Amino acid sequence: MIGLFKVKEKQKEESQNTNRRGASSVKKQSAGELRLHKDISELNLPKSCKISFPNGKNDLMNFEVTIKPDEGYYVNGKFVFTFLVSNVYPHEAPKVKCKTKVYHPNIDLEGNVCLNILREDWKPVLNINTVIYGLFHLFTEPNYEDPLNHEAAEVLRDNPRTFESNVRRAMMGGQVGQTSFARCI
Repeated sequence: MIGLFKVKEKQKEESQNTNRRGASSVKKQSAGELRLHKDISELNLPKSCKISFPNGKNDLMNFEVTIKPDEGYYVNGKFVFTFLVSNVYPHEAPKVKCKTKVYHPNIDLEGNVCLNILREDWKPVLNINTVIYGLFHLFTEPNYEDPLNHEAAEVLRDNPRTFESNVRRAMMGGQVGQTSFARCI
């Protein structure tokens, strides 16, 4: 009898070890990763927006979005944004930065983006699709009333033709004031 109990105990122990090894090889996804996976699978982007995963599909929490406006001041430009999504998403907005240096009232020269849904108006019902459409909207309708780049906002408000000229010059790789821009057109 004693031998039988030892065999059963050994089988149970081996089974538990196998289960532990199997569990450790499969990464458990956070709630934020699960929600982000759902958001990405349901994306409905305009044809002028593209999403990419520079670190591969295994790192969904870091990705890039490229926006190529097809209308407005920034038509034909190419602007790349990085997204860093935390594990507590959607309870916290993604961190978004513009990698492309741009002359824009709502994007400063360091790439910080002024978009209300990325700050005080974020709600968990919003998603990545909403953020991308918000960024796209910044290029079709820049807002001088809530600026990060105050100089660009003043020019847009006071002289839209000069603003348009400055945008074109910047996108062609020129200089606006003391700031040089890389070509993005």
